[in-house]
Amino acid sequence: MRSFCTLAGIRFLLFGMLAYNAAAAQSKVLIPMDLSQTDHLKAYGIAYWALTKGIEIDWLLNYRGGSFMIDDHSVVSAECRIRGVGFTFVSASEASQIYSEVQQEDNNMDVIRLEKAPKVAVYVPPGFQPWDDAVTLALEYAEIKYDKLWDTEVMADKLNEYDWLHLHHEDFTGQYGKFYASFAQATWYIEQQVTLEREAKKLGFKKVSELKKAVARKIKEYVGSGGFMFAMCSATDTYDIALAAENTDMCDVMYDGDPPDPNAQQKLDFSKTLAFTNFTLEKNPLRYEYSDIDQPPSDLLGLQNPETDYFTLFEFSAKFDPVPTMLTQNHVNVLKAFLGQTTNFKKNLIKNTVTILAEKEGLDQVRYLHGNFGRGTFTFYGGHDPEDYQHAVGDPPTDLSLHKNSPGYRLILNNILFPAAKKKQQKT
Repeated sequence: MRSFCTLAGIRFLLFGMLAYNAAAAQSKVLIPMDLSQTDHLKAYGIAYWALTKGIEIDWLLNYRGGSFMIDDHSVVSAECRIRGVGFTFVSASEASQIYSEVQQEDNNMDVIRLEKAPKVAVYVPPGFQPWDDAVTLALEYAEIKYDKLWDTEVMADKLNEYDWLHLHHEDFTGQYGKFYASFAQATWYIEQQVTLEREAKKLGFKKVSELKKAVARKIKEYVGSGGFMFAMCSATDTYDIALAAENTDMCDVMYDGDPPDPNAQQKLDFSKTLAFTNFTLEKNPLRYEYSDIDQPPSDLLGLQNPETDYFTLFEFSAKFDPVPTMLTQNHVNVLKAFLGQTTNFKKNLIKNTVTILAEKEGLDQVRYLHGNFGRGTFTFYGGHDPEDYQHAVGDPPTDLSLHKNSPGYRLILNNILFPAAKKKQQKT
């Protein structure tokens, strides 16, 4: 039996190698993702566009910044020219040499086949504008289609129609972003509260906080059943706080009409969270902070110096850890930091099952993390806008045509292509 299995295995490997070599033995279009690339962000759009046309892609992990190799279809090179994306034609023999180099055991590189364009959804409130959120800015600029969902769609199980979900910088605790101290009298704040309260009542909830907890649970079910979830800024820590606070009221009177449970901290259930544990709630309703997960706290951000504020990507084994390798593909490994209501995550409050992807070197500050739950995954990325160091309410939108090679935005777009390599987990 053993000899049969061994022989069958060898035949299978030989067949796979022959099939792969046959695929490689034709001319290709190489989209480099190193410093030679003219527009890194639109290059992801080309990759996504090709997948929508049924054209599969080889993602060359750690080869020239995580380049893309595509069969030489005339429509691919034409689309690259239209969108201003740098590319080169590669002969069959040159392609074989590249594949050989990437697959050598002593190189930290690998080939990942991207097979199907994931269906993308963004969880956003009514009245949303694309420039309110870095992910939708990236999607718009890269020309990647997405659908907008809100609480009604989530509670109606519409998430199951999508492969990838982004959480707009939402406050899942029901405290309206904790903007009360600064913006309680602002028109936009009052309208936001009215809209959310109306939505909660429509869906049968007495409080916005209870609706948001229910939404958080629905999203968790989505991830558990094979969905890919990506969150930035306050949608990271407030999401886990909402899960932990399922059986307690942590909102003060100005947020939900009654005082919080005095024992809310003791009633938190950290077994229900995805990424964080043993955190302490911020009980001051007037402080622009949710818990001690955020490091440093929001009210200390003004002390940061953008000239010296950077974070570093971890390096992973492309052949043994392909998922974190995909998520950290970049043309640099040290990136400019940027602030948000939630900027970094305190390392000692992160569960040991979570993979840390980037941190501020030498400090207890994690910027980027990834984990598994059930058959799906979640990725949290701190900060608000990778090209706007301290984005404030009312600031003008970032023009990504001025930041075509942004390494901070590349991390967002890595996440959008990542599900394309996970065919077995994609929803049908």
